[in-house]
Amino acid sequence: MSLTGRTALITGASQGLGAAIAEHFLADGANVVLCARSAEDLEAQRNRLAAVYGADRVWARPADVSIKSDVDALFDEARSHLGHLDILVNNAGVYGPMDSIDAVDWGEWMEAIAINLIGTAYCARKAVMIFKPQRYGKILMVSGGGATNPLPGISAYAASKAAIVRFTETLALETREWNIDVNAIAPGALMTRLTDQLIAAGPERVGATLHARMVKLKQEGGTPLALGAALCGYLASAESDGLTGRLIAAPWDPWPFSEEHRREITESDIYTLRRIVPKDRGKAWGDR
Repeated sequence: MSLTGRTALITGASQGLGAAIAEHFLADGANVVLCARSAEDLEAQRNRLAAVYGADRVWARPADVSIKSDVDALFDEARSHLGHLDILVNNAGVYGPMDSIDAVDWGEWMEAIAINLIGTAYCARKAVMIFKPQRYGKILMVSGGGATNPLPGISAYAASKAAIVRFTETLALETREWNIDVNAIAPGALMTRLTDQLIAAGPERVGATLHARMVKLKQEGGTPLALGAALCGYLASAESDGLTGRLIAAPWDPWPFSEEHRREITESDIYTLRRIVPKDRGKAWGDR
């Protein structure tokens, strides 16, 4: 019960990975605040979790993270209802429009950026305002394949997810002296409603390579949601204190890390986004 006594706010928690994270946190002893845009789906999820873990440990409020007033009300009511906040999981996200940049609806493209990036940053801002006075807190950003690979046809998603990782690294440095750990997670190739959206869009709009990968994922089942949820549990617990500013992949990285590995991570640029130069690939050219 590594999260006993802690309270976590989880965005995008009505289904998929967000719901899995909420359940893992509850099983580990935390109280949770759930938010999502769909009031109906959110209430159904709250009722399901409350029936297992107790109504006093699960609270929910509909909110759109791209709307500032929604986020303000969410954080204010969450603190008044549960007393304190220790963990923020920024999980809310959308793929956005699927097509080439010259063909997408521009309003939908900007809306995806507003949800995935601006909403994530504003939720983090609200959490930092709470965590600084208590000199402790955990902020987790759900990133994904868009952060490390170009994704033609879903440019808003790719751009926003890459931006989240650099925001994570920056915020980690800003808040280190207050013992606030900020990390991004790559949960792996998940089989969720977003996968179905990519398949439905077709190879003409999202590219043959990505579409084929999503079809294969659908057939094989993808990475279990529980794995990404468990990584969030580790990064939200005291066991990971001091590990900050990193992008950690649930299916590929050897977490939980030993003390030696944590020291090596902290003293290097392991699990960060960096520019590749010719020498990194064994080339003798590139220096001026």
